[in-house]
Amino acid sequence: METATDRLRLILGDEGLDTLQASTVMVLGLGGVGSSCAEALARGGVGSLVLVDRDVVAPSNINRQALAFASTVGRPKAEVMRDMVRDINPSCEVTAVQAFIDKDRIAEQLGALPHPDYVVDAIDTISQKLRIAAWCQEEGLRLVSAMGGANKLDPTRLRFSRIEKTSIDPIARVMRKECRKRGIKGLNVLWSDEEPREALGKREAIDERGFVREGQSILGTMSYFPPIMGQMLASYVIRDLTGLS
Repeated sequence: METATDRLRLILGDEGLDTLQASTVMVLGLGGVGSSCAEALARGGVGSLVLVDRDVVAPSNINRQALAFASTVGRPKAEVMRDMVRDINPSCEVTAVQAFIDKDRIAEQLGALPHPDYVVDAIDTISQKLRIAAWCQEEGLRLVSAMGGANKLDPTRLRFSRIEKTSIDPIARVMRKECRKRGIKGLNVLWSDEEPREALGKREAIDERGFVREGQSILGTMSYFPPIMGQMLASYVIRDLTGLS
């Protein structure tokens, strides 16, 4: 009888598939990057997922987020992703948490959740990303962190490296500087060396004080770019867990 893991087993073998089924991966942030990563991990045979996001699905999410449909608008992302994972892989154990990750309480918040074998940081806020990296370093946890995907078009410019080897990417630039200050070393990141484009309508979105107007954004996203980042992150995690890098 055909099963959902048949095609995986042909590449991973019994040992690799058993390793994934015994692994726990924590995905922090379920936007365009994190939701596609979580979906790929579930389809890829990971046995336990810890999913954390504070937001609900908004209409503007539909252009790029794996969990965003007309039918899910208004629902918590963590809840929608949990249901998707269970539908994809009923044997996957899912811990879904709708919560804001407080940069000053990260050890307390994340430490209370199931212990992960791998952490994926798909959050946008730099202060949180830095605290997550510090926590993972302190706990000896494997971590891969997504840098910026906004206002970019070419996914062939994406690559993995240590944070020290990045360039161009605005988020990575700040992360490099702050990691040096905080003694965070060897952070593995997914980044792009493509120069971000200036969003159309940027001038109208910024007020006379230089702040982004309420309800406006200067960050545009293509339908394919964040999902490709999420799929790449899932690939990185699966290959590292199984030793097939």
